[in-house]
Amino acid sequence: MLIRRGFKFELKPNGMQIQLMKQFCGCARYVYNRTLSLERSLYKKDNKHSFKYAEAVNRLPEWKKKNPFLKECHSQVLQQSLKDLDQAYINFFRKRANFPKYKKKFRNDSIRFPQGVELDEAKQQIRLPKIGWVGYRKSRDIMGAIKNVTVSRRGEKWDVSIQTEYEVSSPASNPSEIGIDMGVKRFVTMSNGDFVEPLNPFKQEQEKLAKLQRKLARQKKGSRNSRKTKRKIARLHRYIADSRRDFLHKTSTKIAKNHSIVYVEDLKVSNMSASAGGTKESPGKNVRQKSGLNRSILDQGWYSFFQMLSYKLERGGGKLIKVDPRNTSRTCPRCGFVSAENRKSQATFACIGCGYRSNADEVGAINILRAGQARLACAMSGAVRPLSAGTRKRSTAALGHGRCRGGMESLSFMTRRMSISVTLRQMSCPGRLRFFYNFGEEVIVGRIRDFDVHKVSRLHIRIVFNKD
Repeated sequence: MLIRRGFKFELKPNGMQIQLMKQFCGCARYVYNRTLSLERSLYKKDNKHSFKYAEAVNRLPEWKKKNPFLKECHSQVLQQSLKDLDQAYINFFRKRANFPKYKKKFRNDSIRFPQGVELDEAKQQIRLPKIGWVGYRKSRDIMGAIKNVTVSRRGEKWDVSIQTEYEVSSPASNPSEIGIDMGVKRFVTMSNGDFVEPLNPFKQEQEKLAKLQRKLARQKKGSRNSRKTKRKIARLHRYIADSRRDFLHKTSTKIAKNHSIVYVEDLKVSNMSASAGGTKESPGKNVRQKSGLNRSILDQGWYSFFQMLSYKLERGGGKLIKVDPRNTSRTCPRCGFVSAENRKSQATFACIGCGYRSNADEVGAINILRAGQARLACAMSGAVRPLSAGTRKRSTAALGHGRCRGGMESLSFMTRRMSISVTLRQMSCPGRLRFFYNFGEEVIVGRIRDFDVHKVSRLHIRIVFNKD
């Protein structure tokens, strides 16, 4: 199995090397913005991506003659910048991203070297073309052949990301399966009862950050003191981001090592963290509470956590399976009864059908596990996914009076001992409903009105529909 992996370290450049990296970032930004300006003018005429990478690269020698400072930059850096712009346009036309924007000075500065890079792990140095040997803080060994190197700037410091490629044999994965439920009070709650408390790095440093921002607002723009304060703010933002990333890596690594298949909710984090302010015509409700929830979700980094967990599981031979989150917090794991009244409080789950009580997040994790197992089983067998716990809302019908109204329909029968749910797949109208159920090794065939559920403790039901 061929694996591509990234190793990120902090660089330790001297003053001259910092100046060169800043200059290279400026040249890459200039080429990017100039090409984008030409592409925008062409896009207004025909709404097409006409100014492509090959044509843009051919203009580089002409631009170097007119602007001699571009000659000081490595040509590969300029070419990679144009490749990034071309990919941004492709993503836009395939409706995967918004229209490309101009790059701003000192915002997300980065350069990439596809070749010509040398690495000396013993001396903890990396050689970048036209920059020289730069030291880095080594935290782990680098595996595989180097494919490309990206140098990026965050605040006052510079990082290097080394992408490598190597081949490994398919590892023997741990057969363990687990469902996890994401939350604000508990970052991760697992179906086995374990949970991880959130770190909330932004919340911890929020007062300090607000104090520095108020200080900056009082200072004169462009002064020496204001520049000093800006550096402090950038340093604090970097510390918050590093703390969050460290916490997510440690949590995802622990889960990926102990389990091969992890079931999670298919959450749209961007929609969940969207503003509830609304417009002047239709203002939103509970805006202050929603903004606090949005801040907590973004502070914990749910989306980044899913990404880390996904690639770490794949690297170990496992997989991450996403499950429909509907009714996962409303379904009783004991009797299967679905109701919003089951969860009157945020922390506690109490079933009004059978009286089952437990932690709400743990119940959600159990339902996610069961729904994910049902989905995986149907995907492997090629069957239609059955109605599983926590995936869809079930309709109720009296025993012996089930009707199929067309499409996918479900019936639920509640008894003193258990809840039985069956799924009907029929496009025509009511007829005689027959079923097959297993009781031990005996297979019994009958009609719904002949079915005595009080005599059966465990069922495996398959439905057939006859029009007679």
